[in-house]
Amino acid sequence: MATQIEHCEIQPSPGDVNELTLPLTFFDLPWLYFHPIQCLLFYEFPCSKAYFFETIVPNLKESLSLTLEHYIPLAGNILCPLNNEKPVLRYMVEDSVPLIIVESNENFNNLTANYARDTYQFYPSVPQLPPPKEEAEYKIIRVFCLQVTLFPNHGLCIGFTNLHTVGDASSIVGFIKAWASISKLGGDSQLIETNSLPLFHRSVIQDPNGIGNLWWNQLNNIPIRFSSLHSLTNKVRNTYILHQADIQKLKDSLFARNPGLVHPSSFVVTVEKCFRDCTSTLVFKLLFQILLSFFQSKVGPSL
Repeated sequence: MATQIEHCEIQPSPGDVNELTLPLTFFDLPWLYFHPIQCLLFYEFPCSKAYFFETIVPNLKESLSLTLEHYIPLAGNILCPLNNEKPVLRYMVEDSVPLIIVESNENFNNLTANYARDTYQFYPSVPQLPPPKEEAEYKIIRVFCLQVTLFPNHGLCIGFTNLHTVGDASSIVGFIKAWASISKLGGDSQLIETNSLPLFHRSVIQDPNGIGNLWWNQLNNIPIRFSSLHSLTNKVRNTYILHQADIQKLKDSLFARNPGLVHPSSFVVTVEKCFRDCTSTLVFKLLFQILLSFFQSKVGPSL
């Protein structure tokens, strides 16, 4: 059972940006119709309730506010004009990110184990985006929310829910790392000194063929609805650990079947193994080969 203790809104620390409007590029538009991305990070940290609420929560709030100053779009909203013009991502100075503080009596060790568990056991730790609001000219859609769940004397869980339109996995992981750094060091000087801050300028994305307009001409008549993954029942979630030796075996196997292959990343060989084990159909084999060829041509060898 989980009990909500607090629901607050965290605004970015005052900075140089009071308002920011970003157009959605052809990379962003298709993801408007994709369900929110949800991520849970568990930390074994056997603290008391008193220490959690007196020390941990204030630090998380303060560091979150400072981190959002550098990740302004996460505090913004997607504005969908009711006249079918293309949506934009907008931040204004009063915007914020929902943060929910929860206490749970679920079995922390069970949730962090490496065997199959019922999926519904994780849902209480997953934050839900507020429903869209409609104003005179726009439908306003929140893009990011957070939840911190305390398992007293066992650990913490931080849940992230975001629209893929505002950030892919790399973007959100960058935010998580920045938040962790600011929380640990008590400031953002290291991020600034190492030039680890994100870039929001859309001018670097060129669209000479008007792909964004083509996308929107096909999509603008489709209602935007987000399904809830909480409705999934009779499912289990499992964890699989791959050690360095396991990764090397996968790479050796892939090299044996593809002698001329450029050095693949650990992620590529893991995905290839999953595809190969889940299905032997020609379609998935062709799909993997296409993706592999694409990444090798665009990205080059990976570490």
